[in-house]
Amino acid sequence: MGWFAHRREFLKAAAALPCLRATAAGGEDARYIAEARYYEKLPHRKVKCVLCPRECVIDDRERGYCGVRENRGGVYYTLVHSRVCAANIDPIEKKPFFHVLPGTLAFSIATAGCNVNCKMCQNWDISQVRPEQVRSMYMPPREVASLARQNQCATIAYTYSEPVIFYEYMMDTAEAARSNGVRNVVVTGGYIKAEPLRELCRRVDAVKVDLKAFSEKFYREIVNGELKPVLETLVNLRKAGMWTEIVYLVIPTLNDGDAEFRGLARWVKAELGLDVPLHFTRFHPQYLLKNLPVTPLKTLERAKAIADAEGLHYVYLGNVPGHPAENTYCPKCRRVLIQREGYFIRGVHIKRGRCQGCQQPIPGIWG
Repeated sequence: MGWFAHRREFLKAAAALPCLRATAAGGEDARYIAEARYYEKLPHRKVKCVLCPRECVIDDRERGYCGVRENRGGVYYTLVHSRVCAANIDPIEKKPFFHVLPGTLAFSIATAGCNVNCKMCQNWDISQVRPEQVRSMYMPPREVASLARQNQCATIAYTYSEPVIFYEYMMDTAEAARSNGVRNVVVTGGYIKAEPLRELCRRVDAVKVDLKAFSEKFYREIVNGELKPVLETLVNLRKAGMWTEIVYLVIPTLNDGDAEFRGLARWVKAELGLDVPLHFTRFHPQYLLKNLPVTPLKTLERAKAIADAEGLHYVYLGNVPGHPAENTYCPKCRRVLIQREGYFIRGVHIKRGRCQGCQQPIPGIWG
């Protein structure tokens, strides 16, 4: 849909768009390098990254876990500022955001790299590589903001890989976007320290967190991370007043138990409130979990039923086009407020943030 720049079509897009130039994998371009934020200098030219919970300690000429931040003589640098390896125009529903400007477009960008290693990653070809291993396009912040406006995108989405690892670029682009009347949304695994998150919240409008599971065991074995920092991120987003939606990819045999669904729903209710949208989405075999089956629809429906029973107001099912649980319903009168079919909007019955039927306030970003 709209402008697409990825793999084979990436180079075509680079040639067609003004001020943009694709660069081959393998080379270094000084335009992509900027001093990183959130690190500490240590003796012997070492540095400590304090952007994400890993807190990598990096020797001179080495990189952090994410592969996109490098210590050069005791100064820490990002290697992916303006270094876009994937860019698309997507429906906002694809992120998914269901309570943010429904029916609008999001100018979506990513760089290479990630600070976790999920065995089910659908974008592993860009998230699990170093920036020099993929083709990239030079897209400075002002150009991204301008392209979003030109293509009638209401938002810029930082997505596909992990925006935390291209933090500096995201922050600079978000500032440029706001100057151009474009909003900013972030799609993240939530693996970020509290202070950089607070700064991020001052620049962006909405955050979607991919909560991989509700168990530390899953995070250790499948994500190569920890659950606790992600839960802390969700709580901090609530405290900051940030509009937040949660996606939980339901993977057969790994995170699909009733106790886990119930524990998650109760935690969301207690820590975040009843109005945070929770999306249970269908898993499709990919990357390192190709041996597992597609999530049965009954499992997804069971997860939703459990979360509904706990009182959550906005529980959705994803990757099941045409299912009634894609729709938004008024929690008071049960009227269909937003009718969806996949990424397409068939009808919206919210006016000035309220149900057109009973006038119940519906939380979200509507205009």
